[in-house]
Amino acid sequence: MNYRRTAIALALLALPGIAEAHIGLHADGTLAGLGHPFSGLDHILAMVAVGFWASTLGGSARWIVPSAFVAVMALGGVMGIYGIGLPMVETGIALTVAALGLLVAFDIKVPTPVAAAIVGVCALFHGHAHGTELPGMSSAAGYVAGFMAATILLHLIGIGLAYLRFGKAGQVVGRLAGAAVALAGAALLAG
Repeated sequence: MNYRRTAIALALLALPGIAEAHIGLHADGTLAGLGHPFSGLDHILAMVAVGFWASTLGGSARWIVPSAFVAVMALGGVMGIYGIGLPMVETGIALTVAALGLLVAFDIKVPTPVAAAIVGVCALFHGHAHGTELPGMSSAAGYVAGFMAATILLHLIGIGLAYLRFGKAGQVVGRLAGAAVALAGAALLAG
């Protein structure tokens, strides 16, 4: 399998989610949900980092960790849609970006259930933010399904990028990328 082609293909699949030039297509909520995770660098960095980190953990973590993120993110989204408060959401999101970047930068290895719990906490904040931004007149179910699908795509991009880390140089690049994500999280915290 050519991992470079796979990573490029996954990145290209993400591009349509960025374009929102067609008025009226978001009425059902699904397209709005698909586009929302791509609307902020914080969401993109966190979700790609989750896939990357899960891939480096190996084994069943490759699918359990991202699945935990998606499931808890959906719960957070429903909380946001129904107005169930979560304190300091934006600060929580910035912290999750920094924390996920550090996990990648330092190549932290933890058991799969611990990793799933860590990303679950992160996902609650991201999902809540998605849910509170449900566009008016949109289907909540379609919106949640859309941002879940986009998140899965971002996780797959992270997994694909992790497969590109061949040899010592690739591992160093992966760690530097994690450090860059952590710095972006710190910048988000600084405001």
